[in-house]
Amino acid sequence: MSAIVDRRNIDFMLYEFLELEPLFKTPRYAAHDRQTVAAMLDSAEAIAEKYFQPIAAALDQNEPKAVNGKVEIIDGVKQALDAFAEAGFFAAVFDEADGGLQLPFAVNLLAGGIFQTANQPIANYAFLTQGNANMMRAFGSEEQIAKYMPPMLEGRWYGTMCLSEPQAGSSLSDITCKAEPLGDGTYRISGAKMWISGGDQELSENIVHMVLAKIPGGAPGVKGISLFLVPKYRVNNDGSLGEFNNIGLGGLNHKMGQRGTTNCLLNFSDGGDTIGTLVGEEGQGIFAMFHMMNEARIGVGHTAVMAGLGGYLFSLNYARERLQGRHPQDKDPTAPQVPIIEHADIRRMLLAQKAAVEGGLALTTFCAYLTDLQKVETDEETRGGITMLLEILTPIAKSWPSEHCLEANKLAIQVLGGYGYTREFPVERYYRDNRLNPIHEGTYGIQGLDLLGRKVRMKGGLALKILIGEMSKTLKEAQEVALTQEAEALKSALSAMTSATETVLACEDANKGLANATLYLNSFGHVVIAWLWLKQAIAASKAIAAGKAVGDDETFYKGKLGAFRYFYRYELPKVHAEFALVQSLDDTCLNFAPDDFGAV
Repeated sequence: MSAIVDRRNIDFMLYEFLELEPLFKTPRYAAHDRQTVAAMLDSAEAIAEKYFQPIAAALDQNEPKAVNGKVEIIDGVKQALDAFAEAGFFAAVFDEADGGLQLPFAVNLLAGGIFQTANQPIANYAFLTQGNANMMRAFGSEEQIAKYMPPMLEGRWYGTMCLSEPQAGSSLSDITCKAEPLGDGTYRISGAKMWISGGDQELSENIVHMVLAKIPGGAPGVKGISLFLVPKYRVNNDGSLGEFNNIGLGGLNHKMGQRGTTNCLLNFSDGGDTIGTLVGEEGQGIFAMFHMMNEARIGVGHTAVMAGLGGYLFSLNYARERLQGRHPQDKDPTAPQVPIIEHADIRRMLLAQKAAVEGGLALTTFCAYLTDLQKVETDEETRGGITMLLEILTPIAKSWPSEHCLEANKLAIQVLGGYGYTREFPVERYYRDNRLNPIHEGTYGIQGLDLLGRKVRMKGGLALKILIGEMSKTLKEAQEVALTQEAEALKSALSAMTSATETVLACEDANKGLANATLYLNSFGHVVIAWLWLKQAIAASKAIAAGKAVGDDETFYKGKLGAFRYFYRYELPKVHAEFALVQSLDDTCLNFAPDDFGAV
């Protein structure tokens, strides 16, 4: 059993859950089929196991250091990323016209996930670069694209996004970084950016920063924010590197996890002018940046899933091999000890992990598949519906795995007992790495405000109606494969969600209506995961009915249905209490006075 990937489940997700093969018949993806996808996944697994996984613990224990204004990082990281680049993974999802492989995003996400499980901190450099290049392709000028994209897709230059500032945090309207026009189409960028992942390193020849800044005299708040392309080293017209662009490394932040990804305080115009160029139009920086962030939110959710998977696979293997104790009815101390997987509570913890990880994987893969459908759908109305569905699922895709696959990591530690809390085993590292994902690309609370404050209200609730419509189709299909009991449970949860939503939308006091947005997000996510588990159960039931459950596949499908039932019996019932609290418009948290928390 691999420690970093479950290939049988990937095949299930692609070809039984999503039914991806019709996508290969479209002109955009005609160059791909199951064989090319399998070859891509084989390559990802081989490179991840050879270069990424072996140095994961060493990189965690020997995090990057700032020495004389430069970053030092252990040997092996560059070799891993160079192997990633040589195999074409930086460019895989990009169009053939840009030098890419035009791989479906769903496949690219799953291939990338293998590297994330093997060594998330290293994979982050590639993930950020791909997001940066994708935003450049969408909003950059022809000159910017021609000059900066090719070396990024070749893996020679890396990319970042620079949003947060020390004094602003998530409140982007309060950023103070300035961009002063120099009269020749360029801008002098000044100010500081904080929490910049990959913000400085010596792994790549250059770093392309996407920086949010305000042009003096612009509109207040977010409407005055523009986006700028700011390289670490200036780039000459022929594409060669010029002089240093005066971006000072103010220091490295020392995080509890993902330690191998540098996290930086950057000072622009530090000792000289930092020159940048406008990306897109003035005042449209937030719009452009969110193009990258929406993609990144799905990616962060998937990263959380893969950290959960790493912990699950390790703890599962450990539970099968670790001998300890006997069954409760066996009182003979001389009887052989049993593997701990024989104990009911260990199975509970493993089932909880499996339900969270495979539910989360279904969510992120489904969202990636929707982006593929957007690109091939020719009917404008249908494409609009796909876009709406993706809009409402994106905050769930980011937040639910980062919360509940983190919980899976906690259970993986517990399965190992005392050993799980030591650095000799990887499960505590998976937990620490995953603990960062609830804050990446918007906190859990921000995602709740986005969902309840914006997404369920869009276009008169159109996105929510489309989602409910898709769930209704699945409920009808469930009746055909004798999953009636679970279908009724989902229908009941969906009713509770709808009632709570209607009550909040009718509330004229925005503060009161959104006071429990995080609870709403959590239970909304549970309903979505329950829906996707039902879709998985339908696919498994159809496979069994078609006689495909033979040998290892019989075990696989039984495992799917068992985890499905676990989620419906142990997790889905929880939503009723939370939705009831949301619907009551409870103001306990809203009206709790700051002074009432006690002495500081």
